[in-house]
Amino acid sequence: METKTFTINRRHFLKGTFASLVLSSFGVYGFDLMHPLKPYKVGLIGTGWYGKSDLFRLMQVTEVEVVCLCDVDQRQLKEAADLIQQRKPNHKRPQLYGNYETMLSKHELDIVLIGTPDHWHALQAIAALEAGAHVYLQKPISVDVIEGEAVVAAASKYNKVIQVGLQRRNTPHLLEAKKNIVDAGLLGEIAHVEMNCYYPMRSTANPPLQEVPDYFDYEQWTGPAPLRPFDGLPHRGWWRAFMEYGNGIMGDMCVHMFDAARWMLDLGWPQRISSQGGIYVQNSGKSNIADTQTAVFEYENLNCIWQHRTWGTTVDKEYPWAFKIFGSNGTLAGSPMQYDFIPNGEGKKIHKNCLYEREQYPEDLTEKNIELHAAPATRLHMLDFLKAIEEKNLPAASVLEGHRSTASCILANIAMDLGRPLAYDPENRIVIDDAEATQRLQRPYRAAWKHPKPEDFS
Repeated sequence: METKTFTINRRHFLKGTFASLVLSSFGVYGFDLMHPLKPYKVGLIGTGWYGKSDLFRLMQVTEVEVVCLCDVDQRQLKEAADLIQQRKPNHKRPQLYGNYETMLSKHELDIVLIGTPDHWHALQAIAALEAGAHVYLQKPISVDVIEGEAVVAAASKYNKVIQVGLQRRNTPHLLEAKKNIVDAGLLGEIAHVEMNCYYPMRSTANPPLQEVPDYFDYEQWTGPAPLRPFDGLPHRGWWRAFMEYGNGIMGDMCVHMFDAARWMLDLGWPQRISSQGGIYVQNSGKSNIADTQTAVFEYENLNCIWQHRTWGTTVDKEYPWAFKIFGSNGTLAGSPMQYDFIPNGEGKKIHKNCLYEREQYPEDLTEKNIELHAAPATRLHMLDFLKAIEEKNLPAASVLEGHRSTASCILANIAMDLGRPLAYDPENRIVIDDAEATQRLQRPYRAAWKHPKPEDFS
């Protein structure tokens, strides 16, 4: 793409505090992301709730041609195509596929967005990279550690950008908190982080076995994961009730807050990870994910401690899903909704709410299930992704950063199951002095699928 003067659409972005954040993040660097020379050719794999949400945010910040969509649920797929045409009436209807490999083989795409369940993320990301596309990959990047190592290696081999959907790194009020509180030194010496989720989000359902609907390809949906007896469509959270497809609340919610803490404090791999927990209270229903879990991610002179409970009351009603960074001079509490700086002694408290853009993006108000508070962060995350593509640089939530946060949460689950602390060696891809834990870095696949390894891309 030839060099052009960068101008962000003023109606959408030059609004108060967000204006300074956007300009400081993107500045005048020679590209017009709002109006590229040619629309980005885009494909989406996984047309459920968050897949569509990510695509709509991308459509709001740049010109795209949505070439194709893929989903194993034909009803969900058609609905997504209809919604795209409602947003862009003159847009050519996307071609629809039930198999992502077929889709990728038939189109040359600039960007592929992946919004499928966790057990598909690594294989689909690698396939998109091999097809020549840049990838917006929902978190976590993998369902096991070796999958994640393979995605990192593939991105390097094919020299493509992956932006992981860890959008706290581009959440406007948290960008401000990092700059004006953490980086400015207001916290003093930082020696402790607490992270938590107390949402009652674990299913206690016990549905009967059912016939698979003719519009849903359950075999393809399951893919490399174990094939459970079919007991209802897995959409909108039922699949998250099972470790077969993900890593429980740890892999869903902790990955966001742990990644935010690492970003805020510029932390790399933990030196050691320990965890305790299990199903302590909600023992009815089919779900096999922990309803209670504590994990400690150890760094030199600093522990990052995670706690989740899917039952009972929250510890802090203002921060039910959050991180808190404790320093010698004060505390920073942060969440997708707000942040608070509480100084020790007589200092000035600082509070900031999340940014909403209801007036700038009125279409948000009619979008089903949209997270209005998260939409500005995802838009900025998409712009950061596009900037990295055009500048051939790393985005805020690069594949390596996404892998570190993902793998650390997976290791916490392994530590909980084995009942002992683990120290991961990312250079040799082993758990130090623990052959049993090292073996669990890679999950078994069903026979029809081949597990990717980083050496496949050397």
